[in-house]
Amino acid sequence: MTEHNFKFAIIPTSEILTILPLLEELASADISEATRKERVLEMAAQNYECLGVYDDGVLIGICGMWFMTRHYAGKSVEVDHVIITAKYQNKGLGKKVMQWVYDYAQSKGCLWVELNTFVYNFPSHKFYYNEGFVSKGYHMVKVL
Repeated sequence: MTEHNFKFAIIPTSEILTILPLLEELASADISEATRKERVLEMAAQNYECLGVYDDGVLIGICGMWFMTRHYAGKSVEVDHVIITAKYQNKGLGKKVMQWVYDYAQSKGCLWVELNTFVYNFPSHKFYYNEGFVSKGYHMVKVL
């Protein structure tokens, strides 16, 4: 990677809407921008934090984190919507993001890092397996 001045920092709640442009890369066509905005503001009021990855002050990556205690895992963090802008992908930045998450989660007393990945997102499966993640089950949903 060429010289970059990367900074990793938790995005303050007052600035949480800065993640919306990156979330659009994952956004489903049937979810309006207004709904995404409403949901992100609601998330920020819950046990949610978002890591921002900056290159010379420009937000180029995010990683959402949900902190909770689970009966089977104790205190844990669930990683959500890990996004690196296309220009910065496949250059080792994802590994740096995950290492930052591991260190941060441990500093908060977490014993596990969990995540979900879409079944068709094969590149993410390979990445997370290489990071030491293992499949423990299926994430299942039912629309109400």
